[in-house]
Amino acid sequence: MDTLDAIFTRKSVRNFTDRPISRENLETILRAGTSGPSCVNARDWRFVAVTDRETLLKMAEANGRAADPLKGAAAGILILGDLDRAFPPAKDYWVIDGAIAGQNMVLTAHALGIGSVWLGTWPQMERVEAQRKLFALPEHLVPHSILALGYEDGEAGGNLRPPKKEEPWTDFVRFETL
Repeated sequence: MDTLDAIFTRKSVRNFTDRPISRENLETILRAGTSGPSCVNARDWRFVAVTDRETLLKMAEANGRAADPLKGAAAGILILGDLDRAFPPAKDYWVIDGAIAGQNMVLTAHALGIGSVWLGTWPQMERVEAQRKLFALPEHLVPHSILALGYEDGEAGGNLRPPKKEEPWTDFVRFETL
C-alpha cells in the first residue's frame, strides 16, 4: 500500500480478532512513530508498547469506557510527552509532536494490514493520572494518548461509528483567503 492509499483509506477499528501482531510489525509501527518531525527535533515523546492482556485491560479501565477497544486489542501503545526533552521556550509543542507520532503509527499499522483506533488521554487529567499511576511514570512523562492495535474483526461489527454526512474536502479548504 502506498502512502496516499494509507492516508485515504485508514479508518478507526474498534473490534479485533485474537491474532497477535508480530514483533517485527510492532517494531515497524514504533519506528514510524519516531520518524516524524518534532519541534526543533526535540524528539519529546516516549512510547510504551503493551501486549500483555492484563495490562491492556488495566489501560482500558484507566482510560474509561471509550477505551474499550483495548480489551480486545493485540497491542496498545501509550504515547507519552517527555517534558525533559521538550523545547524550553514552548514546552507545549510536546502535544503536537505526540499527535504527529501517533498519526505516523496508525498510518503505518494500516499499511501493514493492522487496524487501529486512537484513544484520547490528555488533556483529561483523570485519564492522565490513571495511566501515570498504572505505569508508575515520573512527573516529566505525560500520557498523551493510546493506540489500540489489532487485526480487524469484520464479523464483530461496530468498527465504525455511524456514518456522518459525507462532506467533500473542499468544504474545509480555501486558497489564499478564508
